[in-house]
Formats: sequence, structure tokens, C-alpha cells
Amino acid sequence: MRTITLQIPDEVDLNEQDFSMIIASKLYEDGKLSSGQAAKVAGLSKRAFIELLGRYGVSVFSNSLSDLKSDISNA
Repeated sequence: MRTITLQIPDEVDLNEQDFSMIIASKLYEDGKLSSGQAAKVAGLSKRAFIELLGRYGVSVFSNSLSDLKSDISNA
């Protein structure tokens, strides 16, 4: 896994965990990462990641059948 450093304004009230979860959930929603991969990006277990998705406006049930199969094989 590679590391990316970003600068965000002090006015943006996000801690590192929130920022990681926002990035991971968006990449998951866009189909760029499986739920397991996104959980790693967020620094969470897969279960914790899935449980938090709703707080970030992402549904775990919006995936296609092929995405679901990919998630199962990557679990």
C-alpha cells in the first residue's frame, strides 16, 4: 500500500480517521475497492467498515453481483 500526503485547511474539522473513512467509502462506492480493501484503507475491520458506511451516505447493498462475488473472494 502506498502513502499519500494531503494538506487540508485547518478550518476543515476532520480527524485522520474521518478523512480515511471518507476516502475509503467513496472508493468503495465508485467500485474502485472491495469492502475488504476499503476497510484496510480506513484502518478498520471489514465488519466495522460496513457498519459505518451508512454514516457516510454509502449503501453496502448498491453493489452489482460481480462486485459481491469479488468481495466474497477477497474476504
